Amino acid sequence: MEQQKKEMKEFLDDITTRDQRMMFGVITIVHMADSKKQLDEDTEEICNIANSSMCKMAVFKLREQMYDALKTVLPYGVRKIDTMRTLTTESLAVFIPFNVQNIYHKKGIYYGVNPRNRNLIIADRFLLLNGNSFILGVSGGGKSFTAKMEIICRALSDTNADVIIIDPEREDRDITKVLKGQHIVISANSQNHINAMDLNRNYGEGADPLVDKTQFIMSLCEQIMGSNAITPQHKSIVDRCTYNVYREYISGNYTGEPPTLVDLYEELLKQPEQEANQLALALELFAKGSLNTFSKQTNIDPNNRFICYDIFELGKQLMPIGMLVILDSILNRITANREKGRRTYIFIDEIYLMFEHEYSAEFLYKLWKRARKYGACVTGITQNVEDILQSHTARTMLSNSEFVVMLNQAATDRTELARLLNISDAELDYITNAKAGHGLIKIGSSLVPFENDFPKNTKLYKLMSTKPGEDEGMAA
Repeated sequence: MEQQKKEMKEFLDDITTRDQRMMFGVITIVHMADSKKQLDEDTEEICNIANSSMCKMAVFKLREQMYDALKTVLPYGVRKIDTMRTLTTESLAVFIPFNVQNIYHKKGIYYGVNPRNRNLIIADRFLLLNGNSFILGVSGGGKSFTAKMEIICRALSDTNADVIIIDPEREDRDITKVLKGQHIVISANSQNHINAMDLNRNYGEGADPLVDKTQFIMSLCEQIMGSNAITPQHKSIVDRCTYNVYREYISGNYTGEPPTLVDLYEELLKQPEQEANQLALALELFAKGSLNTFSKQTNIDPNNRFICYDIFELGKQLMPIGMLVILDSILNRITANREKGRRTYIFIDEIYLMFEHEYSAEFLYKLWKRARKYGACVTGITQNVEDILQSHTARTMLSNSEFVVMLNQAATDRTELARLLNISDAELDYITNAKAGHGLIKIGSSLVPFENDFPKNTKLYKLMSTKPGEDEGMAA
């Protein structure tokens, strides 16, 4: 008797622990005892063994079918028991992923496949509380590929929208060319110019656009002079001169050419205070000096819906000012689009660069908070996750973002992300040593694993890939 129970336990252990998963039809087990009482005790023990071996509710007592069961186990090869039911509803539920989140928004775009149920992940960020997003991943994890795929999908699926890219690594030039966008090189020697003092009637969120623009120009002057060098007297002079140079433009109903930094520089020279001369001297390099690229009238095509700001050659001296001016130019664009009822998608590659400078970080943070009411979505892309997590401003933006794409992460970054975004240990497995294009997406309050194994034998893959040799010849 003991030997029979021992063999029964070994059999159950074997079918539940072997490497290869096996599917059985009906396994009929015959157990004999010397008495009814002993049979009941043995049957209960067998059921307990089954429960401990992950076979809960899979063992049935064949009441009134004992004789048929005996004939079934004899070597006739004939099944005599009536039931074909191998699983109860409770047991079947174990195999059905009721806890899997399906993300399928009607007007969304493709982000990958959910490995838990093989369903497509189709998401529309505008359906969330805010559509701002981060794409995070170590080098080689598929970060740039994921961003480019979304850029192309947005450009092609939403024709009533503008797509704007800030590209510090010159990775998006080919995409811009293929999509007939405008590739704008921003540098001290570039032929492309952005007027730092551009202003439209919808600028900002107050009743008076000039008030918000004045705040921007003060930030610009603080960036040039240093926050410790500028005083309340300097700020009063900037406020006065800004009003003076914009007076004619605003009275003309925002028509004609807006003023430039040259006009502000010359207005400062007219003021009697010594502080005005200090401001003019600090501004001279950027108004009339060698770094005057932002003191000229904007010559960017206002009708092109796809714009890529290439800041690869911006340079260390011009970078802090350039970041501010580009972000302000984007703000002008999205406020104008809001009036037209157009959406705006902004993609900022290597977004950690924005947080290296106080004023561009602060301006970006304000833009991040305002984007939804302007009908815009901002996406930050970076492999320097540690730098993002060390910035209080960036951490706040990340924790308040409703859409976060996480690809393969470094060990220290995984721990911080788990704490910040409430990621469980089981979910962390999806961003630990993950293949390129595989990871985890935070969509609202849901965390969904995804796989994006894009076909490599396509022109689209070669256009989006940043691996050496895979993107050759795709710019044509």
